[in-house]
Amino acid sequence: MADITLAAYSYGSVLFDPEVPCITTQWHSFANRQQFQSMMNEALVCYEEESKRTSPLGWLADTRQMSALTSDDQHWLNTDWNPRAYAAGVRHICIVQSENVFGQIAASSYSAKTLASQEYEIQPVTQPTIVEAKHWIQKNLQFHPVLP
Repeated sequence: MADITLAAYSYGSVLFDPEVPCITTQWHSFANRQQFQSMMNEALVCYEEESKRTSPLGWLADTRQMSALTSDDQHWLNTDWNPRAYAAGVRHICIVQSENVFGQIAASSYSAKTLASQEYEIQPVTQPTIVEAKHWIQKNLQFHPVLP
């Protein structure tokens, strides 16, 4: 079964894969601050709604086409979005490695700051392909179900 598109923009999409199951943020190109934060917030709402029907539910960040993130966006993720994601039940975020160095730096910085946080416990994990990421989520959900 193919991913179900929940939202689509020129810079990214929010998807649901019922077979894994997981919500995916898939980046297609650069997103400015408003676009980035809006899509991340929309994806979190989708996660909250879907987790009422599907539990456990994973989170996949497809950053293959993602470029740089500003330090302000990094700060927003770690101090605003991550605490809300944790409150919604997100415990693991599987990141598909970016194809460009700027996206790789952004994902690495996000992972380091997320792991260092004392406010929440979200484990970011990077996988080289979308297939491997979905497999990791599926396996991880079997052994570490998300608890509210």
